[in-house]
Amino acid sequence: MGAVWQYLVDHWDEIKGWIWPTIWMAGLPLIVGLVLALPIGWIAYRYRWSYPPIVTGAGLLYTIPSIVLFFVLPGVIGSQILDPKNVAIALTIYTLALLVRVVADGLASVSTETLAAASAMGFTTWQRLVKVQLPIAVPVVGAGLRVAAVSNVSLVSVASILGVPQLGQLFVRSNSLNQIPPAVLGLILFLLLAIIFDLAILVAIRLMTPWRRAAVAR
Repeated sequence: MGAVWQYLVDHWDEIKGWIWPTIWMAGLPLIVGLVLALPIGWIAYRYRWSYPPIVTGAGLLYTIPSIVLFFVLPGVIGSQILDPKNVAIALTIYTLALLVRVVADGLASVSTETLAAASAMGFTTWQRLVKVQLPIAVPVVGAGLRVAAVSNVSLVSVASILGVPQLGQLFVRSNSLNQIPPAVLGLILFLLLAIIFDLAILVAIRLMTPWRRAAVAR
């Protein structure tokens, strides 16, 4: 580990410049993908006939190899192959594909008794969705978001093959120089980033579901 630490110290200025691009390329797609998945997942839940094609289509998107998507996107959106937004868009697609089913199943997990009680209180369909279904579905959606976060962090490293400046370059450098410390350092940093993302989502779930803490306290 001494060699890994020394490599970090010697190359800190360069590595420091890779940290923020790695964070936003992995994190922004989580937010955008969730925002897009919410209405699509609701449609799949609300209109049951649409569930199979929507979920199947999302599943097919998720099976596209990341490296293929990274290479194809520049030609589709007209960007340069080294443009970091290619990675962000690709990971947004993966996040959306993963969360559509999670959102639909999360909304469907709300019991009919709960929905009936909300209707009896005079809630409209929109109010039931916002005030009842989505809050109850938060743990389910949050669990899917945690999976997407870890997946995104991992896939960002794959984009280093294209030469996009981010922490994945440590793996490329390790291979080109035939040195182990850069690869070990990259692995540690990506693991730390995945843990930070996971903890942030767990905190958000906890803050958005105060009734669960109250139930445990009892």
